[in-house]
Amino acid sequence: MRIGIVNHLVAESLQQILTQESSYKIAWIARDGAQAVAQCIKNTPDLVLMELNMPVMNGVEATRCIMKESPCPILIVTTTVDKNTAQVFEAMGYGALDAVDTPLIGNDSHAQSSREIFLKKIKVIAKLHTFSGLPHLKRPSPLISPVRQAPLTQSVAPHLIAIGSSTGGPKALAELLANLPNTLPATLVIIQHVNQEFSVSLAAWLNAHSALPVQLALSHQRPQIGTVYLASSNDHLILTKQLTFAYTPEPHSIPYRPSVNVFFQSVAKHWPQKSVAVLLTGMGRDGAEGLALLRTAGWYTIAQDEATSVIYGMPKAAKERGAATDILPLSEISKAIIHFLQCNGLDMANQLKLTQLIDSSS
Repeated sequence: MRIGIVNHLVAESLQQILTQESSYKIAWIARDGAQAVAQCIKNTPDLVLMELNMPVMNGVEATRCIMKESPCPILIVTTTVDKNTAQVFEAMGYGALDAVDTPLIGNDSHAQSSREIFLKKIKVIAKLHTFSGLPHLKRPSPLISPVRQAPLTQSVAPHLIAIGSSTGGPKALAELLANLPNTLPATLVIIQHVNQEFSVSLAAWLNAHSALPVQLALSHQRPQIGTVYLASSNDHLILTKQLTFAYTPEPHSIPYRPSVNVFFQSVAKHWPQKSVAVLLTGMGRDGAEGLALLRTAGWYTIAQDEATSVIYGMPKAAKERGAATDILPLSEISKAIIHFLQCNGLDMANQLKLTQLIDSSS
């Protein structure tokens, strides 16, 4: 694996750690984001290790430019992920795959543990992600920041909006949620490929961009109307026959965790109301099979289009197997959800509100 290092402070330390693994070769070292963008164009590596806080061009902007001009896997490596969560999720929205604290040099147990975590992240990316033949990628549209409003108080959700996403998902999810009203008469459940350690921060970050409250999906919890739930474990989130959340390690063979397919399959089996399932930007094929199952069961299914996807993998797989009722740009998906709810069992007052919302956003 050929690795590019983007860091103005500890590049040599990272190089020292990486060269202990015989399969890792240093392709180049860049001292700021602008140099990294130029290096990727000339010599695209198998992986880029990206610092966030750098002179000239920061890591978020460098990630955006690289994924637009010469896309390749990017791992955010920054001094402390916990203190840079907003930047981490912004970078992940542009296509960064994961984030990890900068590993430490030294012989104490803390330093050794940090290096093990760092190398494990790289091994997981090497195992799961192959970026051969990626198309030229377009810049995702900017986030919309809505005015916060009070959530609904109903205790039963007649409709479920099931959403799956991966690479580029945080930004796509933030935009989608920003365009949904706080009066939406449905419950939303998101399966985003993200490590458990980031789930709390991601929920908080999405909550800041959503008129609907965003929280983690907890075991034995029944999803409520007017709330967005985010899968929060490295195990797979499922719905039980009691219509409550649960987590399961099975099947172990699925490397993407939590799996969109596993959740969609449980929804098709247990949720009594035919509703909406959405598959957003992401690498690989996770979610396509489950989306097809839901469409066959009578659900309205949506896949994000190529032009607005950071990585056109998962939605492309759904399109190829005929799993999507509609292929839509990101900006149109919220309108399609609203329109579906408008036409499926809302009272006249809510129909009028949703009609006005659609008209005002057109």
